[in-house]
Amino acid sequence: MSTQARSLTWQDEVRRVARRVRMRVLEHTLNNNGGYMSQACSSAETLAALYLKIMNLGPSEAPMVPPPFPGVPGPGNTNYFTGAAYNGPRAPHLDRFYLSPAHYALVLYATLIEVGRMAPEGLAQFNQDGSTVEMIGAEHSPGMEVTTGSLGQGLSQAIGVAVARRMRGETGRTWVYMSDGEFQEGQTWEAMQFLSFYKLDRVGIYVDVNGQQCDGAMESVMPIEPLKARLEAFGARVFQVDGHDPEALAAPAALEPDGRPLVVLAYTDPCRGLDLLRRNAPKLHYLRFKSPEERQLYEGELRKMQAEEGV
Repeated sequence: MSTQARSLTWQDEVRRVARRVRMRVLEHTLNNNGGYMSQACSSAETLAALYLKIMNLGPSEAPMVPPPFPGVPGPGNTNYFTGAAYNGPRAPHLDRFYLSPAHYALVLYATLIEVGRMAPEGLAQFNQDGSTVEMIGAEHSPGMEVTTGSLGQGLSQAIGVAVARRMRGETGRTWVYMSDGEFQEGQTWEAMQFLSFYKLDRVGIYVDVNGQQCDGAMESVMPIEPLKARLEAFGARVFQVDGHDPEALAAPAALEPDGRPLVVLAYTDPCRGLDLLRRNAPKLHYLRFKSPEERQLYEGELRKMQAEEGV
């Protein structure tokens, strides 16, 4: 490790990983003429902070290059596995992680690569037949423990795990990463009621509040604000933070649990680090190039990012 690398603070490291996540997702998007680019722009710091600072995980126990899909689980298939091994071993004192918006899987894979839990070669399997590196992450995909699509189901599944962990006396926390669009779903609010009533304060939720969904800006489809006040009315302990500020993201997780479920609303910019993307507003959900000229513009942005990172 170089002297410069040794001098990096954890905040510097979060920012560095976030930049490289965006760069890797843009490279993938160019190679495949499409990708969930705005999700990378908005969530990169939060996912980097979760893996580098907030979550207490053990080292990855999974192969650096993801193995092929072993077939559906059942009595005749004992080789089935989940992608949780990329988040380390299951142990009473260690945390567990659940990515609820499964279409963020590409960003999760890029994060796993940049924090040293998956090989870059693994991304070459993305969305290929027989691969576990799926476009919409499933329970066998790297970093995933359960299948969380359709949207709004991940929190409920994580709560079930958290209840079981409390019954066993486990001290590890359960972290859930959500998108703001999931607060348009009734199931999410039922889950919040359950969390509060049973005082599951070892569940922590990070929400990417980027204001975007498939059909455009959330304000034009189904507004969810004032989200903080609504969640507090459901008994949650809520913090609104800048979703691109590593310290602001990590601070709420360092507080002692107080009986209330923790929710961190990370307000983010869906074009952070890639201003060119703003041309596509309000349709930012999925980036697909419409012309050779547009593609060349993004190729230029990638070369600029690579030069800045010394790649």
